Amino acid sequence: MDHPPRPELFDFHGISMTHYFTSNWENVQKFQARPDDVFIASYPKSGNTWLCYILDLLYFGPTSMFLQQRVPNLEINIPARLTASRESVATVLGTDHIESMQTSPRLIRTHLPVHLIPKSVWEKNCRIVYVARNAKDSVVSYYHFERMTVIFPEPGDWDSYLKRFMAGKMVFGSWYDHVNNWWKRKQSYSNVHFMFYEDLIENTGREIEKLSTFLGLSPPEEMERIIDLVQFDKMKTNNNVNMSGFSGMNFKVSTFIRKGKVGDWKNHFTVAQNEEFEEDYKIKMKNSTLKFPIKVLTENP
Repeated sequence: MDHPPRPELFDFHGISMTHYFTSNWENVQKFQARPDDVFIASYPKSGNTWLCYILDLLYFGPTSMFLQQRVPNLEINIPARLTASRESVATVLGTDHIESMQTSPRLIRTHLPVHLIPKSVWEKNCRIVYVARNAKDSVVSYYHFERMTVIFPEPGDWDSYLKRFMAGKMVFGSWYDHVNNWWKRKQSYSNVHFMFYEDLIENTGREIEKLSTFLGLSPPEEMERIIDLVQFDKMKTNNNVNMSGFSGMNFKVSTFIRKGKVGDWKNHFTVAQNEEFEEDYKIKMKNSTLKFPIKVLTENP
């Protein structure tokens, strides 16, 4: 099938965005949250899909439906022909999809920075699960994702991409602003559960138990089964999770669920790139109390 041209970045409320996430903006901002809605928020390629799947299993158990139908993206607005959904409408609007959901609670994913979250989410005191991933693995994962996803800009070569990431010229803005501003919000809003991708990798069961406590759920009796289902090799072959039905991705370039490893950045960064990144990171994070749980940021490639 013919794919639409790659979108261009433009400035939107202080961050870089593309039209696929802004052209339904009025409805996003007017979105009426419900008190029992649960939001899964993150910077792109930080474990959002993984968390969506874990939450869907905790609340509803295994299903034959596509995960992106069960946990829709709030801000998305894409042609239906690019999706794995079987809707006949011209476009898929995240807000319309959420309004039509019959489940309770509604599980809703978003990559929006904290300042663009609809007001009703805070007014209704909704629970929000935020997952953060270290910057180096995030940029590597985002690079491979943009290479294979036509609704994102053309990434170009790795070196220029890394510089663009450091400059914050990414869809959904700067990684540094995104994680730090969500971290700050957690300090004043008790219904944010802040998780780290690295902790999930290290001990998935422990993190699911913490998540269950935050959500007010009893730890699942079938914990071992859930842990097994959410392993990366299982998700990679699960067609309801791996986005294989989404024709806006070129799976000959990369898989959507790629490695799920901590430290893959060492296979991409040169020594010079790492040194430059480290210096920039120290400057951008010097006033932040956010600390990642492992030392992946300081090891040499």
